[in-house]
Amino acid sequence: MAARIAVLASGGGTNLQAIVDYHAQHAATVAGSITLVCANRESAGALERARESAIPTVVIDGSDAGESLLAALALHSIDLVVLAGYLKQIPPAVVRRYHGRIINIHPGLLPDFGGPGMYGARVHAAVIASGAAVTGVTVHFVDDQLDHGPVIAQWKVKVAADDTAESLAARVLEVEHLVYPRIVDMVAALNVTAHSPGL
Repeated sequence: MAARIAVLASGGGTNLQAIVDYHAQHAATVAGSITLVCANRESAGALERARESAIPTVVIDGSDAGESLLAALALHSIDLVVLAGYLKQIPPAVVRRYHGRIINIHPGLLPDFGGPGMYGARVHAAVIASGAAVTGVTVHFVDDQLDHGPVIAQWKVKVAADDTAESLAARVLEVEHLVYPRIVDMVAALNVTAHSPGL
């Protein structure tokens, strides 16, 4: 049985779109199905992308202790939670309920350039300001700290001498779109195995 996936997003939803497209291209073999898209902003472009793909959507209250998110996830019998540009910390109650079943992608090589305030262009600007020669992408399980938790995989991206935050962001995002759908599918497959009767 396919894992039921919820994608959480706050912005335009390009990583969501990459996952949706990957699932469409590999429909016969993917281990999961995107059955819900949650956003904490009515204006999030990810919601429109989901509607165009006939995926149910919900706007949740990102300021509560997790009750609205837990209710949405339970209503849709979600197995795996995928953060794709979701700019709110996941409440402890949700982390506990979905321990080992929430993953996030970060546009840097954690543990460097992570934590409070480190998202989007801020990460790339900090990388350039530091003089780092290499940055990259990290996919990790989510725990009760920002940009923390067991790392699933990392990919390196070279920082060019003439890079701006914008040019570096564009190259890192290309890598995100390539690797995140595949990692989501891998984790979904493992989730199905771990929660199959008799195993």
